[in-house]
Amino acid sequence: MAATESDTAADSATPSDILAARVGREFVSDWLTVDQEMINAFADATGDHQFIHIDPVRAAETPFGGTIAHGFLLISLLPRLFDSMEGLAVPGQVMGVNYGCDKLRFTNPVRSGSRVRLRMATRTVEEKRAGQFQILNDITMEIDGQDRPALVAEWISQAFF
Repeated sequence: MAATESDTAADSATPSDILAARVGREFVSDWLTVDQEMINAFADATGDHQFIHIDPVRAAETPFGGTIAHGFLLISLLPRLFDSMEGLAVPGQVMGVNYGCDKLRFTNPVRSGSRVRLRMATRTVEEKRAGQFQILNDITMEIDGQDRPALVAEWISQAFF
């Protein structure tokens, strides 16, 4: 089958072109269940064993009504949720790294057993040097069945080609 003109144009798109085309677009991840096993494993990995995360009986007596995920656990899930989004692969990318978050806020606790997903919109793409791009995404981690998200932030990453 012969390549069409649009196939040839897509094949010749540079990383800069592909990343620039993301600006203003929204992407949504798959849902992920944050269960007690995940919360406990994170508590063990970080040493944060505060009862609101690991003791269902005591946590039930708090305004949360049960155990909740660590805020830093939610942040650590960003790459996993990002990887489940369609249409983000860029041919030739060697690696991607986190650069940080600005305006990060935890706006609603995530109860054990809740499902979360990431909603992301690319705001800017800047070529820092040849083959290195800095990407600013506005992110919202939604909680299934909740009006308020778990977190909102400006997530900055870098892509290398």
